[in-house]
Amino acid sequence: MRRWIRHRGAADSGLSTIEVVILAPVMILFILVLVAFGQLVDGRGAVDGAARDAARAGSIQKDHGTAMAEAKKAAEADLADVCAGPVTVAKTSNGFEAGGLFTVEVSCEIRGLGMLGLDIPTTLTGRSTSPLDPFRRAA
Repeated sequence: MRRWIRHRGAADSGLSTIEVVILAPVMILFILVLVAFGQLVDGRGAVDGAARDAARAGSIQKDHGTAMAEAKKAAEADLADVCAGPVTVAKTSNGFEAGGLFTVEVSCEIRGLGMLGLDIPTTLTGRSTSPLDPFRRAA
């Protein structure tokens, strides 16, 4: 019986090395996928926050042109280290009268699965609305 146990132990001597060689790349790939999806979740929060900040920055301005410029500036400042491409800010509400609403849509391409070499477009869009301040800046 001891000979069989000793013989079996010799046959299994390199098995753990093979397991490590096979499983190590799989584990590394799994960790990279988790990091990539974590960046997507972080990007979603950043785009939503940038949309909120852009809507607020635009809603306190005196005219439409200045409002859009300030909204774009706020969104770009929030998304400077998150987006891989340009930040797009578009106004989706009608009018620009006191007491109305200022709605913007912010979108950009997030660094996500690109770090894995997968060319999957990951453009995220956030939308936010802020009331136009009746006591906004005067001319």
